[in-house]
Amino acid sequence: MANAPVQRMSQLLVKTLRDDPADAEVLSHKLLVRAGYVRRTAAGLWSWLPLGRKVLANVERVVREEMDAIGAQEVLLPALLPREPYDATGRWDEYGGELFRLKDRKGGDYLLGPTHEEIFTLLVKDQASSYKDLPVILYQIQNKYRDEARPRAGILRGREFLMKDSYSFDLADEGLDRSYALHREAYQRIFQRLGLDYRICAATAGAMGGSRSEEFLAPAEAGEDVFADCPNCDFAANTEAVTYEPQPVDGSAVPALEEIPTPDTPTIETLAAALGVPAAATLKNLLVKVDGEIVAVGVPGDREVDMDKVEAHFAPAVVELVTAEDFAGRADLVRGYVGPQGLGEKVTYIADPRVAPGTSWITGANKEHTHARNVVAGRDFEVDAYVDVVVVQEGDPCPKCGAALRLDRAIEIGHIFQLGRKYADALKLDVLGHNGKPVRVTMGSYGVGVSRAVAALAEQTADEQGLCWPREIAPADVHVVAAGKALQTEVALDVAGKLAAAGVRVLVDDRSGVSPGVKFTDAELIGVPQILVAGRRSGEGVLELKDRRTGEREELTVEEAVARLTA
Repeated sequence: MANAPVQRMSQLLVKTLRDDPADAEVLSHKLLVRAGYVRRTAAGLWSWLPLGRKVLANVERVVREEMDAIGAQEVLLPALLPREPYDATGRWDEYGGELFRLKDRKGGDYLLGPTHEEIFTLLVKDQASSYKDLPVILYQIQNKYRDEARPRAGILRGREFLMKDSYSFDLADEGLDRSYALHREAYQRIFQRLGLDYRICAATAGAMGGSRSEEFLAPAEAGEDVFADCPNCDFAANTEAVTYEPQPVDGSAVPALEEIPTPDTPTIETLAAALGVPAAATLKNLLVKVDGEIVAVGVPGDREVDMDKVEAHFAPAVVELVTAEDFAGRADLVRGYVGPQGLGEKVTYIADPRVAPGTSWITGANKEHTHARNVVAGRDFEVDAYVDVVVVQEGDPCPKCGAALRLDRAIEIGHIFQLGRKYADALKLDVLGHNGKPVRVTMGSYGVGVSRAVAALAEQTADEQGLCWPREIAPADVHVVAAGKALQTEVALDVAGKLAAAGVRVLVDDRSGVSPGVKFTDAELIGVPQILVAGRRSGEGVLELKDRRTGEREELTVEEAVARLTA
């Protein structure tokens, strides 16, 4: 093995902290700052210090090796991008406030790249002209930019972050399937090598567009994603992608619709209490505006509307909640007492699949202080479209087998999409096929959150003492600690040199004037997998080796320690 340089803490730019940062909300934020891996530059912007940069580079290395293994080719595109390609695909507007927009001195519009589908498409359009040039997979590891409204959780939700994004270009859908499968398998190898606990979950495509989409989620309490997991089968999905089909029932025996006086019951809670019925027996009707047109969303009264699902259904249209002004001059819209059976023709009605044909409800009568009961879907009102728009709850039935679902929080660390021809159509990416005629190329898009993976690992592997890195991405293999005296420092540097000569990555704490207690605390906090202490028995040539993860300790001679750590 090649000689590895020794990292000496006496020369290293690292300053550990005893206390958590005042603004830290999650474990990874606290520990990465306290251990001297990152420092905040501004809201959502982070500087990576030497130890942090080594960890980040190790994640990059693993990602790069696995991407190269599937035949992907690495490129590097600009982060500063022109507006025109994003206008062509509609994403200049679709991204909304998350897009960093800027002008150059001549007034030209530019953006900081949030993702690079358009630019990769144009690159292949320039470089590929024939079926002989395809298939091809291109990737880059580069900073991305999104103007988060509320940057939080340290490096988990920043405005600048490091990402691996790759793109596949194929002649036919069968080729896209192969490229997608290659990425899916590569991602599994990447996350296994990194030591991450992860789940592959069905997902929605969002602003990316396309058809098939899956997320790689790392379960963690700090995660902003919630996913549903079935304990009985292999079903797993982001809650936004959990969908059901309507199950019609026989409503022929339900009595005729009946209006009932319900004074002062404008909410589901007040209505259920007044009538002595469960909230699940009522039908809640939420009004929204989709590009300015009013749409009613019907869900059972005991469920909440998931606005992310509503927005995803109508994307790229803008979805807003109605205001008091929207009720003015609309006799068919009575605030607090809206029912689907009385809506005007201009109001589109979408409903959750639980509002299936034949189901009976208590809902608004479109009159002040009045509700209606025995309101049957398909008899008393029609549903324009069924869309799964409720917030998924623990215990909801698995769409695949019916067992009760479990919900867990997770960090998104990867996402793969079958884009199809959305971007190729917008940017007219064609190549000449086998018959000499133009063929429209089909695409896939695949991302790994490189900096997010660092935070996810910190969240999953840290303990009460600090970080606890897997060897594959740790900033060193061994942390050698000189307990304090000159002889101990001499022994520590000697053994560090021997380990480095054998190719072991070594961090040695040779700081003078720092107490052994502080050094031991820092070693636990920094989280290198093995801690080798030159302590009170150093003069006898005996060291103590501690496994950072298990806490197991044993005394070894210098020779034994070197042999063990270089095996």
